[in-house]
Amino acid sequence: MIFDRLKRFSIVLEGAERDGPAAFSPGQAVSGRVVLELAAAARLGALRLRAMGAARVHWTESRSAGSSTAYTQSYSDQVEFLSHRDTLLAPPDNGESTVLQAGRHEFPFTFQLPETLVTSFEGKHGSVRYWVKAKLHRPWATVKKAKREFTVIEPIDINTPALLAPQAGAKEKLARAWYCNRGQVSVTAKIDRKGYTPGEVIPIFAEIDNCTSRAVVPKAAIIQTQTFIARGTKKQKRSVVTSITGDSIPAGKREVWHGRALKIPPVGPSILQCRILQVEYSLKVCVDIPGTSKLLLELPLVIGTIPLHPFGSRTSSVSSQYSVNLDWLSTIPEQPEAPPEYSAVVSSPEAEQSLAPPCRSELGDILEGPFFAYIQEFRFRPPPLYSEVDPNPPSDSIRPRCMTC
Repeated sequence: MIFDRLKRFSIVLEGAERDGPAAFSPGQAVSGRVVLELAAAARLGALRLRAMGAARVHWTESRSAGSSTAYTQSYSDQVEFLSHRDTLLAPPDNGESTVLQAGRHEFPFTFQLPETLVTSFEGKHGSVRYWVKAKLHRPWATVKKAKREFTVIEPIDINTPALLAPQAGAKEKLARAWYCNRGQVSVTAKIDRKGYTPGEVIPIFAEIDNCTSRAVVPKAAIIQTQTFIARGTKKQKRSVVTSITGDSIPAGKREVWHGRALKIPPVGPSILQCRILQVEYSLKVCVDIPGTSKLLLELPLVIGTIPLHPFGSRTSSVSSQYSVNLDWLSTIPEQPEAPPEYSAVVSSPEAEQSLAPPCRSELGDILEGPFFAYIQEFRFRPPPLYSEVDPNPPSDSIRPRCMTC
């Protein structure tokens, strides 16, 4: 039987570890091979390959049409990004099957990914997946299938003007309890730029004013928002990626964050260009106010894949074309040396005497204003003014010199 003869039927992708995922970028070529091992000679039909990539969303909601009537509403949609078909082993023209001998057989394949693809993603109500599937047709037997998924990462360069722009905001809130005004809480926050990559640290600059009669606690967190869209309806899921908690601020006091560090953990990049699925990030600065709701301030974030260029404003296209030796950057100290004292530069008695202001007795009535307003006169005579008339004309008694002698 063919089941006894077929020992292995699998797909191997180049660049992937054993049984591990393979990652590719849009526009890149995907290469691999279909491996077929037979324990004995067997008759086989066609061997076909298909590469697919799509985004899918699906969720259900319970609806009520009355006191006793309820039903479930289903929402789903799909967008296809990749579809490639190939025949690796075609049956003979006479319609008969192909006989393969016992042993290992490999069928290589290569296909090109489109230039525009969405990053792979797995969410609660949707996903973006890419895979390669092989089908082996056999006479008088069921079709044997093999499937291998791979990852696609859409490049997001944070070295763009839009993602390098600082983000700032301010909010305030009145604290009320039993219709009594207990004061106001205000928060102002700023970050250096909008785009970051996983592993980077976000320095948060914030100022929290607590004008209430009770202590408040400031917090900061990175929020991930997953948005699924189907049939004109949205479904969102928000989760906290990471967070920090500041010190309690007493009543009537102010707290200032001078670059409070918040490190970004390993998370997936932002997905902004898909019609039915989006993944967005934001930095939330909130203040817990006892007895009332929280004061929330959100600043937009974009998690990219291409880190910040060492020189900040350079784009990745420039950095990818030219390799720059940056070893010298490690020799620069974090804190620059302090400038030398003035006495170490100018210490001669003459210099000290020349820079010392004159005594009041030497000035007489000239010095009427503050002592610091005195300006010394020029010590050297200025050059004479230009004139077309020679101030020292030659004398008539001097014989002119002959230039031909």
